[in-house]
Amino acid sequence: MKPAPFRYADPSTLGEALAVLSDEGAKVLAGGQSLLPLLSMRLAAPATLVDINRIPDLDAVEVTDDAVTVGALVRHDALLRHEGAAAVQPLLGRATANVAHPAIRNRGTTVGSIAHADPSGEMTSVLALTDGSVTVATTAGSEVVGWRDFFVGPLETSIPAGAVVTAATFPALPPRSGTAFAEVARRKGDYAVCGAGVVVTLSEDRRVERVLASYVSVGLTPEVHDLTEAVAGSPAEKADWAAAGALARTLVDPDTDIHASADYRRLLVGVLTERTLADAAAEAGARAARE
Repeated sequence: MKPAPFRYADPSTLGEALAVLSDEGAKVLAGGQSLLPLLSMRLAAPATLVDINRIPDLDAVEVTDDAVTVGALVRHDALLRHEGAAAVQPLLGRATANVAHPAIRNRGTTVGSIAHADPSGEMTSVLALTDGSVTVATTAGSEVVGWRDFFVGPLETSIPAGAVVTAATFPALPPRSGTAFAEVARRKGDYAVCGAGVVVTLSEDRRVERVLASYVSVGLTPEVHDLTEAVAGSPAEKADWAAAGALARTLVDPDTDIHASADYRRLLVGVLTERTLADAAAEAGARAARE
């Protein structure tokens, strides 16, 4: 199918973009890898598309010791290849490597994926797992919104009409911590049937101090689950990660769809949790030895 007719605007400043977006039925276009299929299937029919690609200063990745901030026009591939971002928050590169196919990563934007709020998207899960936030610009100014307040439902966020998400900020990995990310898909590059991202933090004596996990294609909105109680105080190399996986299965509430049953997704949650936690713990131990 072809999209319904729409007007096209390509402002050169953020102010101009916000002015156009104040019109009813206007929608932001950045990479378009999520939006354009919806237009073609006529699941979305905005009156105006506001292309923000000519707006300066939205294509930068800013890295500090405390966080990585990704601009609205940063492509997935650019983030995947950004060594500084990976050093501060390794989950960014690990999750981005699982986003669709190279052609889509070359054009799609990380912030656009987050603003799309698809529960099958990897980066929404990473924003939650890292306790991240987004910066939202309106005609009244800019506001930082935490992930818990940002995601409202599947494909739905709390940002008002006429606003632009200009950046996403991912806090740095805590000391003595390690991460891992894995997913199962029918074919490489397809949406995940189930995905898991985890963070393991060790105490100074190399025992498990904290375990967090977030999943892809499991809930209607991103969720972060604390699995610490299953392995708290265990030496990292002897922790019962299978017990953590079993706990995770009891905490999720997946849906059944044409791709997988709820029971199968729950099974995958347990398997992926066990595998990724073992890898994350090994990395945490290695980092602790260097810190």
